[in-house]
Amino acid sequence: MESQEPVSGPEPAGVQQPVLVQDAFTRWVYGRPFFGGLWLTLGGAWILLTMKASVKVVLHVGMQGVAGYLLPTLMVLLGLLILFSPEQRLFYSITGVLISMATWVTSNLGGFMVGLLLGVAGSVLTFGWLPDQDRRVSRRERLEQAREAERPGTATDPGQPGPATDTAQAGMVSGTAQAAR
Repeated sequence: MESQEPVSGPEPAGVQQPVLVQDAFTRWVYGRPFFGGLWLTLGGAWILLTMKASVKVVLHVGMQGVAGYLLPTLMVLLGLLILFSPEQRLFYSITGVLISMATWVTSNLGGFMVGLLLGVAGSVLTFGWLPDQDRRVSRRERLEQAREAERPGTATDPGQPGPATDTAQAGMVSGTAQAAR
């Protein structure tokens, strides 16, 4: 059995040794809505950076001033929660959109629109992310599967449905082609 550790010495041209750290990080990134959480975190950080009032002024201003710091801090927190706890991503993303939109009023027009747009885009990316989803089959591939199933001499078990009858749409495609004959 071969070891996966890099071999010391000259490597043949075009051969790369596996890098285990990169593979682990790549699996971690693709196992969660990484870019959605990153953009939401960056949006909150940007809004916090654009706030110019000191803490003394915020205390004198009241709740409006406190909300100017509270909402972007919550955006950063929600972005980090999306990254490190993706199981609750739907709740975090909906809350992130609402908080990002509220920064328009409370935090210098949402960090001069940059932080607001980053927060909304990150939340939408998170909301749309689906884990462990199968690859979409294009209409062309479904049609080719249906044609393959219609050819005489294809090896299918008599008791098992063919590959074109797995979905209703593929069945309709093969049904219309048979009706046209």
